[in-house]
Amino acid sequence: MNKRGCRIARSGPVWCGLDSVLACRLNVATNSNSTVEGRDVDAIEAFKATQKQGWAHFAPLEMLTTMPAARLVKFAGVRAGQRVLDVGCGTGVVAITTARLGAKVTGLDLTPELLERARHNSQLAGVDVDWREGDAENLPFDDATFDVVLSQFGHMFAPRPSVAIAEMLRVLRPGGTIAFSTWPPELFTGRMFRLVSSYLPPPPPGVAPPPQWGDQNVVRERLGSVVKDISFERDTMYAPALSPQHHRGMTERTAGLMVRLVETLATSDPSKLAAFRREYDTLAAEFFHENCVRQEFLMTRATKN
Repeated sequence: MNKRGCRIARSGPVWCGLDSVLACRLNVATNSNSTVEGRDVDAIEAFKATQKQGWAHFAPLEMLTTMPAARLVKFAGVRAGQRVLDVGCGTGVVAITTARLGAKVTGLDLTPELLERARHNSQLAGVDVDWREGDAENLPFDDATFDVVLSQFGHMFAPRPSVAIAEMLRVLRPGGTIAFSTWPPELFTGRMFRLVSSYLPPPPPGVAPPPQWGDQNVVRERLGSVVKDISFERDTMYAPALSPQHHRGMTERTAGLMVRLVETLATSDPSKLAAFRREYDTLAAEFFHENCVRQEFLMTRATKN
């Protein structure tokens, strides 16, 4: 339960495997006592409940997101003594970077395995971080608790953007800073999400594609009049790889949306998996140069009114 008496549901990456999606739909179809709205809510909650498993293998990718974490923290202008929340903290790269500046940091994530890794990382760094397991759509904190709310490729996976951003702004004090990094839909990672989703059944009604958070017009609309002084900046993350196929192999073992897709198609439809891999390799080749896959990202910063 959070401080408002609400149950904390488990949230996270919205592109789960075929079995998870079908389980969500089966749950909805068999709940004959639900209203239409109730069925939608049940589907979202069932969809969320499967997500914590998807990103349990992400830890090896923390080395790729460590440098972008420093960029986000600098872009946000975090200072010593500030109360900071990292939403979708993963293995803690943003939270620990922030704590090393002397901020008072809380990191929240869906997946217990990632939080375990985050605790280990913070112990190695010799910093204190309050690690919490919870839901970006139902943050277990009072209103206006934090001076800064951050998210690096995290809150974008919450299925309902309006709910997640309302929660992030609710726990931010007036005059505080919200800042996050996301993947533009027209570049490598955004296109990769679209490719993966094309091989999966559609998610439940109301679930938004994560790359929408990389569109500046969409971000402005979602932040709305609650904030002022919105600014954007782009930067690049470089993923070392020996070939596009090498990059795909690493991603298949670590990224939640890919892990489940490959596990499912390897047994149910190997020819479809082969087709997916060919498309992925072709896409990655567009951004592959000098043993790196170039992954550009968008940073957003705004001040709460």
